[in-house]
Amino acid sequence: MQNPLLQPSSLPFEFPDFPAITAAHYLEAVDLGISQHAQELREIVTSQDAPTFENTFVSFERSGQLLRRAAMAYGTVFSAHGTDDLREIDPRLQSLYNAHLDAIYLDQELFERLVSFDAAELTGEDARLVSETLRTFRAAGAELDEAAKSTLRELNGKITDLSSEYSRKLLGAMNEAAVFFDNAEELAGLSAGELASAAIAAREAGHASGYLLTLVLPTSQPLLATLEISDSRRRLFTASVTRGQEGENRTLDLAAQMAALRAERAKLLGHATHADVVLEGATAPSLSAVRERLAQMIPAAVQNARAEAAELAKISGSSIEPWDWAYYSAAVAKERYTLDHGVLRAYFELDTVLTDGVFAAAHRLYGLRFTERTDLPLYHPDVRIWDVFNEDGSQLGLFLGDFFARPTKAGGAWMNSIRESVGLFGERPVVTNTLNIPKPAAGEPALASLDEVNTLFHEFGHALHGLFSAGVYSSLAGTSVPRDFVEYPSQVNEMWALHSDILPGYAKHFETGAALPDGTAQKLEDAALWGEGFATTEYLTAAMLDLAWHSLPAGHLVEDPLAFEEQVLTDAGLIPDLVPSRYRSGYFKHIFDGGYSAGYYSYIWSEVLDADTVEWFTENGGLRRENGDRFRSELLSRGNTRDPLESYVAFRGRAARIEPLLARRGLAKD
Repeated sequence: MQNPLLQPSSLPFEFPDFPAITAAHYLEAVDLGISQHAQELREIVTSQDAPTFENTFVSFERSGQLLRRAAMAYGTVFSAHGTDDLREIDPRLQSLYNAHLDAIYLDQELFERLVSFDAAELTGEDARLVSETLRTFRAAGAELDEAAKSTLRELNGKITDLSSEYSRKLLGAMNEAAVFFDNAEELAGLSAGELASAAIAAREAGHASGYLLTLVLPTSQPLLATLEISDSRRRLFTASVTRGQEGENRTLDLAAQMAALRAERAKLLGHATHADVVLEGATAPSLSAVRERLAQMIPAAVQNARAEAAELAKISGSSIEPWDWAYYSAAVAKERYTLDHGVLRAYFELDTVLTDGVFAAAHRLYGLRFTERTDLPLYHPDVRIWDVFNEDGSQLGLFLGDFFARPTKAGGAWMNSIRESVGLFGERPVVTNTLNIPKPAAGEPALASLDEVNTLFHEFGHALHGLFSAGVYSSLAGTSVPRDFVEYPSQVNEMWALHSDILPGYAKHFETGAALPDGTAQKLEDAALWGEGFATTEYLTAAMLDLAWHSLPAGHLVEDPLAFEEQVLTDAGLIPDLVPSRYRSGYFKHIFDGGYSAGYYSYIWSEVLDADTVEWFTENGGLRRENGDRFRSELLSRGNTRDPLESYVAFRGRAARIEPLLARRGLAKD
């Protein structure tokens, strides 16, 4: 069969024919795409014409379309449905791709050709393209001498190989750590639907009977809040926090080696640490500024967490264990706010949340309409797809939803782009949201937790960022913004999950259609601060762990990663024995195979903008079209076509203030 990737797809939006694409096709397309791209770049270098914007930077943007097409399709399917054949080729493919990036950004002649163009007369997005392209080249080592470039290539290759191995072993560790229970009595507290999902997981894993609790990526497993037997909670928690520590799927040593190599690379690039390299392209002004902000929040967060632990101990009758925290925290919420999160699930049926919640908010704010379609070839039967239309009836793009967990899917939740909204290519966006909600038994409804509802709204905020992109150039389009800005639009979209104009539309009992009991919405708002001590401390622990790994000096290899974790976190004033990190080193995919190395602080950094934006929406009438239009035009559509903080000021009218975030997190001083 001819490789479907070698030519643009004839399907709408150039949608990939996923079922027809094999692992060999991906590998062939990437290999050939690299060759074609290299030739196109040589043509830029060898041109005898005087350098112009069109024959340098625009030509650079236009180049590599086969490689781009193949990489975007592969990136979508590998993380969401990484079958054995894809996992087998992944190390080879990643090695090819990253070596090609080195070949581009370390090409002295190409860099000199680009630098030779005088961009002084350019303005707007064109000027931004020049400055960002040259910044990327310099950050990648374009100005190093040839000996240093050779060393850099070697380091990059080793880091790529280790990252790929980390990802592969982590998936194995996730599946290996799933917890098997012989009988339902051990799982008291789970709903009938949750038990059915666990039974299905056990059969799929080869067990003739019993129940299997599979893991999600973060430390805290959702079922810890409802399992009634402490020993069952202990087993699930222990499986979660020890992933990657032992056996053939041990990832800790890979993490330590990556951190050491990144430190060596940073030194070569003229920086003290890898974190300094990352911060060079961020909105945060410096590593010291990031550290100062995190340090500012730690004491109050830990104090709140200890106070919460004392409250939980009163209910449990003894000092609280980490695996009991979620269970007794839910009990406090139930007693203090009469909220039973297990019962709440019955009001959050996935389809209704999506259609009458997530989509409804987008319609109210932006005028969007969604129509499901079934005519496009998808990479897995669980994936669904919608046409997205503007209010005037024009088609904006396509949205894919892949919501259910499976063994071939990476943990967590994310947004991805199959196509981008790029004026230079006349493309319209095709974006995906991928989650890991347990799949219900056949004929049973898919019920979501409140956290999963928030995740749906969060990831759709990323989708909107991609759908609304109005840039000309791919490298500046949509979510191609600094890492510590990219979470901001998605965090803002979470505000509509409990909004009084949205919540009643989707929070309906899946059997009776009844609305949430009177006062529940207010109780949810009142309860929002309960547990913030734990949540903030859990997050800050992960952020500090990330910075610790990536602030190591060159020449330092951590011999005992678990002891290293304990030391750096306790030195920072955190309490990992009571409030463990949201991700430990053995399963911190964000930083060891996810692009967030030295960037996990981004969530709290972006939340400053988010909380300030929520305040703006509240001050200006909330869920109104004119508010949505302003947010879309001044911020969501802009991508990186101008400095994102300029876009924020254009939207907000001033720079962001931190006070709304401190109040939200329960950290404001009395």
